[in-house]
Amino acid sequence: MSQRFAPGQPGQSPVPGQPRYPPPPPQAAGMRPYAAGTGFPPQRGFPLHPSNTQPVAGNTNSPVGPPIHQRPPQPGFQSGLRGSGSGGGSKRSSEARNISNAQNKNEFSTAAKKKKKLADKILPQKVRDLVPESQAYMDLLTFERKLDATIMRKRLDIQEALKRPMKQKRKLRIFISNTFYPSKEPTNENEEGSVASWELRVEGRLLEDGKGDPNTKIKRKFSSFFKSLVIELDKELYGPDNHLVEWHRTHTTQETDGFQVKRPGDRNVRCTILLLLDYQPLQFKLDPRLARLLGVHTQTRPVIISALWQFIKTHKLQDAHEREYINCDKYLEQIFGCQRMKFAEIPQRLNPLLHPPDPIVINHFIESGAENKQTACYDIDVEVDDTLKNQMNNFLMSTASQQEIQGLDAKIHETVDTINQMKTNREFFLSFAKDPQTFIQRWIVSQTRDLKAMTDVAGNPEEERRAEFYYQPWTHEAVSRYFFTKVNQKRAELEQALGIRNG
Repeated sequence: MSQRFAPGQPGQSPVPGQPRYPPPPPQAAGMRPYAAGTGFPPQRGFPLHPSNTQPVAGNTNSPVGPPIHQRPPQPGFQSGLRGSGSGGGSKRSSEARNISNAQNKNEFSTAAKKKKKLADKILPQKVRDLVPESQAYMDLLTFERKLDATIMRKRLDIQEALKRPMKQKRKLRIFISNTFYPSKEPTNENEEGSVASWELRVEGRLLEDGKGDPNTKIKRKFSSFFKSLVIELDKELYGPDNHLVEWHRTHTTQETDGFQVKRPGDRNVRCTILLLLDYQPLQFKLDPRLARLLGVHTQTRPVIISALWQFIKTHKLQDAHEREYINCDKYLEQIFGCQRMKFAEIPQRLNPLLHPPDPIVINHFIESGAENKQTACYDIDVEVDDTLKNQMNNFLMSTASQQEIQGLDAKIHETVDTINQMKTNREFFLSFAKDPQTFIQRWIVSQTRDLKAMTDVAGNPEEERRAEFYYQPWTHEAVSRYFFTKVNQKRAELEQALGIRNG
């Protein structure tokens, strides 16, 4: 250990009557503990002390002896003496030390929040050699890694699948009913009579597929399947301005379960109902020539382009030298009006050949004078979202299993950390048991070297290695000061635990 006193010879006693140290404060501040880190390489052939062992720390005004009686830390116990003094011996000021301590604390808190990696779960090879049963844990760790990779791959597959439209075909049953209301003559002067009239209703619902779909509880409105609905009545009966009833979807449209039309009349009426499905994504009707060539009548744009590309590959129409060009055969030449075109031009050339899809046409006859309600049913195919899509979304959004897995991972990390600490303690005791004297000597040398590096103190190793150095008068005062500080520190801790405050 180094010392600080008035300039002179190292072994010279101070001037009589002049105190070597300032009077001790009522309770000195604790000195900075330290632990050997990566910045202090250990001595070769000498095992490191446990990572959480606190070596002796001191400053220049409170020299203390080497930690000869230190023991390795046990659970709930931190070894190492913590001296304290009045400060002032370090080259760095107290403000710089406070800043450094605050930075270290922030670094430790940030590191604690980081997610631990899989490598932190692996047991050291020495532990596996000492405990053969630990190989079962390593096998489980390997299986867990494969399982995590499989689950992650499946999650990515599901995410990619959700990006594509997932549709399934269902039957939509349309009910078209009409009711006739005969005319009424007024029974008295105050009552008004009514003329004959009829009412037409268009309703519908999805048919159950019998598979126990859990999403059937969520009923879709009838109007949500259509983009527009037009009811065309007899123009001769209702004139050119009143023979059409139209409904078109807008951004502010409120969905409804059906449509109804009421008109006066006592004659039979023929009406035509036009239903245009709301395709999601949009579908187009192909030009008749292109439809016959590709075998596609109404489809989405990507499907149409894919079918055209399959036709080009099947008939080997791609140019052998300039691969971006397509040599049109006689059919494509008639349709596109060119002998050669680039593949990138296909979407633009397809636009004139794509038309809105045909509406569903239903002819209905309204019979006047019928006493009962008349109903007709029609089934049409519609595309709805696949029920598997909701299950995929629920799987991706579920966090219950993730929280449980994170909790189990935290327990595994704690257990592995405990095992590593016990391994360090075992190596510590084993090295001490083999050669206690050499072990303590090497440890003291290593601790002293680290202490000097931490406190920026340059001592005289040649003097400090001799026993006479520690028999000088200053050692008695240093020991007294140290114990005085420790007693005050323990007293403060006891008063704090008992809730006693000094006046």
